[in-house]
Amino acid sequence: MTRKGRRLVLIGAGLGVLALAAGLILSALNDTIVFFRSPTEVAQQQVAPGARLRLGGLVETGSVVKSGTLTTFKVTDGNATVKVAYSGILPDLFREGQGVVAEGALQPDGSFKADSVLAKHDEKYMPREVADALKKQGRWQEGGPAPGTAAPVQRAPGS
Repeated sequence: MTRKGRRLVLIGAGLGVLALAAGLILSALNDTIVFFRSPTEVAQQQVAPGARLRLGGLVETGSVVKSGTLTTFKVTDGNATVKVAYSGILPDLFREGQGVVAEGALQPDGSFKADSVLAKHDEKYMPREVADALKKQGRWQEGGPAPGTAAPVQRAPGS
């Protein structure tokens, strides 16, 4: 075999190994990738119950109810709303009317059970996916409500 032939075989083998490595990495990541959806996309795309995803939008004003460590609230993009249940401590900046991304699974009844909740970190920040979804819906407001202007959190009876 000539030098040129050996070089081509070596390059071909190297590309094959790289393709195999990329395939294995993508296969391993496929189980851990969580897709972002807006409430409208969840309603339109018939997401299967139990499917893990990130739900993003705005916390609907007047929808937050706390009962011990269980908090229920609604996430909206202006067109559709999804009820979310989260058991745990919410971020300090979580409030009504603000952007939020909840990661978890859709339940058979159409509600969403969140494992984690991410809130915006200042009055100018909105997760890019949430902002893009709101812009697509025509409901984007630069900056959103000022801190401290959100409606008070409702408490469940007896809590």
